[in-house]
Amino acid sequence: MIPSEIWAPRILSILRIVLGLILLQYGLAKLFGWPAVEMFENLKWSSLFGVAGFFELIGGSLLILGLFTQPVAFILSGEMASAYFIEHFPHSFFPVQSEGDLAVALCFTFFYFAFAGGGPWSLDALLAKRKLDAIA
Repeated sequence: MIPSEIWAPRILSILRIVLGLILLQYGLAKLFGWPAVEMFENLKWSSLFGVAGFFELIGGSLLILGLFTQPVAFILSGEMASAYFIEHFPHSFFPVQSEGDLAVALCFTFFYFAFAGGGPWSLDALLAKRKLDAIA
């Protein structure tokens, strides 16, 4: 049996990194056209999708690094809730019908990160350790 007290924090860090990479690809696709997504072609940076792309690019990068994880995750949770209610909810309340599954899942996962933090493999943890070492 794998002791969860050892692995749970590490898996939290891995989850944070993977979701940061997923979010980063949306930001890159919206703002720079890579990877190419037909829906995001000719996207204006000042549009609602363009602004979301900035949140995803910057927020995804910070999540990957585990830097300012809690406030960034809280903001991204709100962005994903907005994405659901603006883009998906008008088609159907049910995420499976409106294709809002990812937005809902990310919203609640980011909300969890806002309270749980980024785990031991994060710059936040490294900075906290340095701060404790400086005090001691």
